[in-house]
Amino acid sequence: MRAYHLETPGTVDGIAPRETERPEPGPRDILVRVRAVSLNKRDLLILNGTYPLKAVPDVIPLSDGAGEVVAVGAEVTRFAVGDRVASTYFPKWIDGRITPALIDQPGVTLPGMLTEYARLDENAAVRVPDHLGWEEAACLPCAGVTAWHALTGGEALTPGQTVLTLGTGALSLFVVQFAKTLGAEVIATTSVATKADRLKALGADHVVNYSENPEWGTAVRELTGGRGADLVVETNGPDTIEQSMRAAALYGQIMLLTTGNPRRPGIEISNAVYAASLATIRRVFVGSRAHFESMNRALTLHGTRPVIDRAFGFDEVHEAFRHYESGVAFGKVVIRVA
Repeated sequence: MRAYHLETPGTVDGIAPRETERPEPGPRDILVRVRAVSLNKRDLLILNGTYPLKAVPDVIPLSDGAGEVVAVGAEVTRFAVGDRVASTYFPKWIDGRITPALIDQPGVTLPGMLTEYARLDENAAVRVPDHLGWEEAACLPCAGVTAWHALTGGEALTPGQTVLTLGTGALSLFVVQFAKTLGAEVIATTSVATKADRLKALGADHVVNYSENPEWGTAVRELTGGRGADLVVETNGPDTIEQSMRAAALYGQIMLLTTGNPRRPGIEISNAVYAASLATIRRVFVGSRAHFESMNRALTLHGTRPVIDRAFGFDEVHEAFRHYESGVAFGKVVIRVA
């Protein structure tokens, strides 16, 4: 089989294809013929050596992939040959709260999905909704689950409440879609007029241009009659947390995904803003298999489909990484494997 390996960290060209022996499943493993994979921000961080977990030498990249089960171990009970599955971001995190013993992830400390065949523990996969194609199913494990967990993992979001999402990254687009299916009013931000139209077509009720409105937190409050957003999915951390706090309702929830970047290594909130708020800040880091399965039930019920920006071939891995790294994508960047 063919698989890509991170031979030289720090450069996209350091991801190299290689011919290897197809793995055989152990007693509790499934062998998945991978059909498609997708890229996430964490994959760039792993490549550049800035991810919290250190990549094992020569690791197969990428956490997100989907394919069909082609062989099962003798003790496997969850899947059968022919089942359509996707990988999970935290193979050991089944339900409940995460612990340090559960942090291993494909593409960094475990072999990833950028391969024609992947051997997974049977507990490290979920069935994918029947209405999704392979490329769509490959978009779910990281961005989809994170968005679902952000919306459903804290205080219950009730119909008619307001959700604020930032920018047009794939995760934010999932938030727009999921928040609408949960009955929320959705406010999104962008700096590009054409993207504003696409956000509204996806379901956003209001779009605030943060380039034209640097104090966009105030603009969000105005759109909500002064009350503020009940839930903010905060994807940019140091660059936007101040305005997110201004935008949040008095007892709002802020789901914090990013806590630092190369320019700002930490979160700073002014006393004037924080002292005027009783909002809860909650850290979110993807989710468990139970979150994934709950999300899939919602996807099936509503027929929701992920937004895909562009799909590349298995021989175009470097081009896919560079396109994703450029930041121009609206939706997920996918690689077709088979």
